[in-house]
Amino acid sequence: MASLYTKTKLFLEANSKTWDDTKVSLQNNSDGNGAFIASWSYDIAKPTTEQLASYETASDTEEALQVVLNNRKNDYPSIADQLDKIYHSGIEEWKKVIKTTKDKYPKWVK
Repeated sequence: MASLYTKTKLFLEANSKTWDDTKVSLQNNSDGNGAFIASWSYDIAKPTTEQLASYETASDTEEALQVVLNNRKNDYPSIADQLDKIYHSGIEEWKKVIKTTKDKYPKWVK
């Protein structure tokens, strides 16, 4: 299940808005009811539960992509090591190093 943050962010983007911490805040009271929008000051109506639910699939995809990108970021060699690889071994050898990580953490599209 996607996070309220991601669903709200996608709702905002679909309405030509961007996330702004001064205009929206999310809260979870740890009472078993889950997270909710605690404050909303955009010039559009606060999304309903049903509107946010319609972003579930897109949010799941967005969150899965972020996991892949974070894994890749953590797995890639440092920029200094990448430049050193290019200098000493050439672009084609560098591409092999990068491809290993890309193959390990593929982006997938539904």
